[in-house]
Amino acid sequence: MTHPQPISHYQQRLGDGTSCATLITEACTRAEADNSGAVVRVLNERALAQATAHDQRRASGDQRPLDGVPVLIKDNLCLAETAVTAASRILEGWHAPYTATAVQRLEDAGAIVIGACNMDEFAMGSSNETSVYGPVANPHDPQRVPGGSSGGSAAAVASGLAPVALGSDTGGSIRQPASLCGCVGFKPSYGRVSRYGLIAFGSSLDQIGPLTTCVNDAALISQIMAGHDPLDSTVVERDPQEVLVEPGDLTGLRIGWIPSHSEGCDPAVQQALQAARTACEQAGATVVEVALPHEQYAVATYYIIATGEASSNLSRYDGVHYGRRSDGCNSLDEVYAKSRSQGFGAEVQRRIMLGSYVLSAGYYDAYYKRAQQVRALIINDFREAFQHCDVIIGPTSPTVAFARGEKTRDPVSMYLSDIYTIAANLAGIPAISIPGGADQQGLPIGVHLQAPSWHEGRLLRVAQALETLQQK
Repeated sequence: MTHPQPISHYQQRLGDGTSCATLITEACTRAEADNSGAVVRVLNERALAQATAHDQRRASGDQRPLDGVPVLIKDNLCLAETAVTAASRILEGWHAPYTATAVQRLEDAGAIVIGACNMDEFAMGSSNETSVYGPVANPHDPQRVPGGSSGGSAAAVASGLAPVALGSDTGGSIRQPASLCGCVGFKPSYGRVSRYGLIAFGSSLDQIGPLTTCVNDAALISQIMAGHDPLDSTVVERDPQEVLVEPGDLTGLRIGWIPSHSEGCDPAVQQALQAARTACEQAGATVVEVALPHEQYAVATYYIIATGEASSNLSRYDGVHYGRRSDGCNSLDEVYAKSRSQGFGAEVQRRIMLGSYVLSAGYYDAYYKRAQQVRALIINDFREAFQHCDVIIGPTSPTVAFARGEKTRDPVSMYLSDIYTIAANLAGIPAISIPGGADQQGLPIGVHLQAPSWHEGRLLRVAQALETLQQK
């Protein structure tokens, strides 16, 4: 495990005369040597060719903010002319014809993609155990999971393979693995960052965001990715500068506290949360109790809406229109059945079936429509809570990283790993997980912060202040 370094480390080395080619060669070597399962492919030739071109560009005076910075991307983000599989057998052999907008903007700023990270298949999982490539080892204990679905991205950053890895967050898939691996995981407001080029899971919930070693880097990467995109009609035209850390300390800020959140956590997590609360108060913030009355229905609501959207999004992978086709079929129905049953893993099949059921005639009103109504209540709960506080603090995960295989036979237990992160996706608000210490075994604990939509600057201000307080 290499000591993780922030973006500033690479910028400093570049300023001291180290070439982009050297920095990228070192990063590719680290990624290739890693045996944790975090990286599924290293793009050596592509990355080095770009680095050499960047050195030539810089020699002519054209310097950019992310020059020399190696970036890893989750295996559900398109990168032109490279393999993208969403960790699924059904996309074996497929190469993306274009690059995702978020990735392209990082590359335009000088960053270089060195490879793709492991993940739960089609981003469906909380432990990175559903991948066709196999599980990912937690950097702090190889027998434990890194979280999911962006487990490979979180493990890669925590292991020091790269200062930045992109993930996607549908119900906590950036923040929960960040908590379990001990890095920063940031989900911007829904509509802040383009989803063009992201292989869809739940289109009204998915959001691209960074996993980094520090809050400043998460802000910088998100600001570069943010902004209007004509290729994604859900992106809102707002100033990307809103994503940068607001100046100021915590004096006068109101921090929302939900007592039931800490009560449902492991003792070590409760202790870390109390320490974070005390730090906020000592830094000048006021802690006020708030409530989210309908949050108790968030998991059930999410698993109706998300599976319904997944069922629709994944219908294209049928072996005819799209995706891997099974051989030896005698009819079109057999092509569909064999291609999908052989191409999709058990968890993806489970969610497709659940989604097809809740969208089916006779059940739509009872399930999907009602779930959307509860979603509206959850959104209103957040609006009411933010009338009384500026940011809500709580746990990212109720536990530290659990043992590999511990929850694979109990889907409901696995789903509850995201109990504190799901509501932010349903409401579309920005949220971040930052390291909040560790338990007696040295396993990381994450602190979760949430803010109203489009108030990333405020959220990042609190996150950075807490980060600084914890480092003292």
